[in-house]
Amino acid sequence: MTELTLAPNIDGPDDFYADLLAAHEGLTKAESDALNARLILILANHLGDRGVLRAALAAARRPGAEQE
Repeated sequence: MTELTLAPNIDGPDDFYADLLAAHEGLTKAESDALNARLILILANHLGDRGVLRAALAAARRPGAEQE
């Protein structure tokens, strides 16, 4: 099993955040929620490691986990 990476690891994080916001532009709340769900499933499939995915789910439930 690969370890879950919570330290900053995105090349150009501000640019990615801008891309993420742009992808939601003009969507209703329901459409935005559906986009998020599809994105999560696509990225989870890309990772493919159930142990890492379980660790990510656990981390996401902890407030402030993205800053660990």
